[in-house]
Amino acid sequence: MPSNKMYFWTLIIKLIFLSLTTTGILGNFSVFYYYLICYGDCKLKTVDFIHVHLMAGNTLIILSKGVPHTMAAFGLKQFLNDIQCRLLLYIERVGRSMSIVITCFLSVFQAVTISQKESCCKDQKVKAAKYIGCTLSLLWVSYILIHFILFVNPLIKSYSNNVTGKQDFGHCSTEGRDGINDSLYVALVVCPEICFSLLMAWSSGSMIVILYRHKQRVQHIRRTCGSSRTSPESKATQNILVLVSTFLAFYTVSAILQGCVALFSNPSWWLVNIKHIISLCFPCFGPFVLMNHYSMLQRLSLVWMRNINSLILK
Repeated sequence: MPSNKMYFWTLIIKLIFLSLTTTGILGNFSVFYYYLICYGDCKLKTVDFIHVHLMAGNTLIILSKGVPHTMAAFGLKQFLNDIQCRLLLYIERVGRSMSIVITCFLSVFQAVTISQKESCCKDQKVKAAKYIGCTLSLLWVSYILIHFILFVNPLIKSYSNNVTGKQDFGHCSTEGRDGINDSLYVALVVCPEICFSLLMAWSSGSMIVILYRHKQRVQHIRRTCGSSRTSPESKATQNILVLVSTFLAFYTVSAILQGCVALFSNPSWWLVNIKHIISLCFPCFGPFVLMNHYSMLQRLSLVWMRNINSLILK
């Protein structure tokens, strides 16, 4: 009976990994396709440009984490050597860091955008939009260089005996870690990620306050018109809450589980798999939050139907 239960839950884990990976790939590439079709050669709006970078970070996470873990769940284990394993871990961490910082960047940019016209931020909006591309490029380069320590780490450890046992990821394993590398990772990656998360929560709260005050100011106008529809401010507030709450919830739980796995010398099979699943949730579901906000599914359906009709007429 225990073996039957284990087989059942193993099958569930396989299906979850496969569903998440497939959903994430389709969702993120659908967003890319949406911007490619709707804009073509035209210049992307600033917010849409940030969305593209966010989807790029999410795609890196899915391809470097979701695909290998799905393959491992279906029985293909330890098919990568140490260097290849570190390469995947490097790509995943770059994608994770960029996903966090770009979501924070998006939240702050939206807060500035919806701020009152008479505020001091008005003159900064146009200037900020000009430097978005440069800032995002600088962030990519910074995190690519910071996480490059994963490649020099084996060289450092080859001359040091202060290392722990192997880290097993299912699809591959790497040699043990050293305390100096862990300290640098916490200082250069973990602490900034916590700061970005706090900044994102603050900017999103500011947005909600601004939208609520604006709604209160124009509420008497809607009462006069007798409209019972949900106000644009309420819809925008709900979308902000959904996106930020989804991000903070998944990444907070993922960080807690990652800390638990690091603390235990021999973490359970359940804890390891749940950690991997939670870390994939936002990269996989994030595109669908954007699709719901911008009605991307409707537009993609219209474009797809238009293409089908044109092929039929030919």
